[in-house]
Amino acid sequence: MKELQRLLSGARRAVQKYSMIDEGDLVAVGVSGGKDSLALLCVLAALREFYPVSFELCALTVDPGFDKADTIAASPFDFSQIEELCRRLRVPFFVRKTLIAPLVFDHRREKNPCSLCANMRRGALIDLAKEKGASKLALGHHMEDAAETVVMNLFDGGRFGCFSPLTQIEDREISVIRPMILCRESEIARFAKKAALPVEKSPCPMDAGSNRAEVKALICSLDRKNPGVVDRLVGALCRAEVDGWHN
Repeated sequence: MKELQRLLSGARRAVQKYSMIDEGDLVAVGVSGGKDSLALLCVLAALREFYPVSFELCALTVDPGFDKADTIAASPFDFSQIEELCRRLRVPFFVRKTLIAPLVFDHRREKNPCSLCANMRRGALIDLAKEKGASKLALGHHMEDAAETVVMNLFDGGRFGCFSPLTQIEDREISVIRPMILCRESEIARFAKKAALPVEKSPCPMDAGSNRAEVKALICSLDRKNPGVVDRLVGALCRAEVDGWHN
């Protein structure tokens, strides 16, 4: 499938460029149910078959418990289709159920819950990855995510920076890797549609109204008027060698 080959090419470049995977690694893929994480799972499963460095995979999902939050009242998350995808890819699948959503939305009643929720989910993912013996945790961020993070950091904190392609978490003896940072979101969306991935819509009420969603809309608007905005933002990160990025 040509859509998979494009993603596979970008992911392999990123993995090699930033030395993301070492011999014998168990790479835990954080699977949220969205198109990005499901595409990442498929790409790494394909890469595993021919990459010169031998590695294994497992898939991890942290269920935030949106169905347990009174202020959201979502339906329980159905993991059956993700389980079937993992079975076809020969990847063990593990779920960690949590009460993050009730804590953030019902008890804390955060006005801007995204940061706290993301941090708690990331912490739960890292804990689960360590329990399963993983040395790397792979997340599905792509080029647009990087560009949006740059703009958010500029607007909110006056700092030119971004998440790193490879982050070593010293006290946890695990690294966070982002193999699709050189892939475009449109390529991921085409693959997800072509492969009929079991994408689940997020029940989070902040999904369409977050700061990131506003920045995404801004970048899309700028790119329509001046094409290449995303490439130039990511290119600036690489040229300045900011936060572990480099050419």
